[in-house]
Amino acid sequence: MDHKFIPSNSPPDRLNAPAFWFIFRANKMLVREVGHEIMVPIMIDPKEINIKPSRIHYLGILQERHCFAAEMAESQPVSGDLSFQSLWHLYDYLDDDLFNIAIRARQIINWDRTSIFCSRCGSRTKDKAKIRAKECPDCGFIMFPRISPAIIVLVEKDGKILLARAVRFKEDIYSVLAGFVEPGETLEEAVEREVEEEVGIKIKDIRYFGSQPWPFPDSLMIAFIARYKSGRIKIDKEEIVDARWFSPDNLPNIPGNISIARRMIDWFLNRKKTD
Repeated sequence: MDHKFIPSNSPPDRLNAPAFWFIFRANKMLVREVGHEIMVPIMIDPKEINIKPSRIHYLGILQERHCFAAEMAESQPVSGDLSFQSLWHLYDYLDDDLFNIAIRARQIINWDRTSIFCSRCGSRTKDKAKIRAKECPDCGFIMFPRISPAIIVLVEKDGKILLARAVRFKEDIYSVLAGFVEPGETLEEAVEREVEEEVGIKIKDIRYFGSQPWPFPDSLMIAFIARYKSGRIKIDKEEIVDARWFSPDNLPNIPGNISIARRMIDWFLNRKKTD
């Protein structure tokens, strides 16, 4: 069996076998709980579980099964072994392939919900044939799914890393620095600007680390590693509550495994073990 996900915007003419259905209600996803196992519902039609979706999008094929994203009204109840869970919670239960498609599904549903009207003239849009886009029948404007690029950077200095607690964090968690890319910027320029704006230092030797879709609501996190160059920490109090250099044996509370921020911190810790 081929486990590779094959994305597509062209659904089958007729669904003859059960498919994966990634169904959302108020940004939480429907799952089936059997004992200690949590599964993405597999069925031919959501009507089988008394659900009438308000919007449906075809996603592609995984494990020889078709995949669909859908949204249902908040007023529709579910029963039995079905429940709605946040993607934060589901990360620990779904395998990587299914979780990555769930991320894709949520972002597409959110885009569909917020693209009903043309952003140029205000007319109601229509789905464009063959590609995932909305087209305005009046002015011809085409709206593709929105993706907002954001950089995230781990800064090293003398065997320590720079971690900060952002104002937006609800808990006492420290993470690496991040921010959105501005129009006309290169990714490297965005990295340098965000670090200097948020903590007042300069960096050098910027290197690409990896990337992660982050559908909260529509970001693409592009991660970098950098080295300290000069300056003393001076935080932007509108963005940052605290920022410090931390050694591997004295880390504060850090993000969970769902984020690329944690992957970067783990990479740093594993590298220090082998130094």
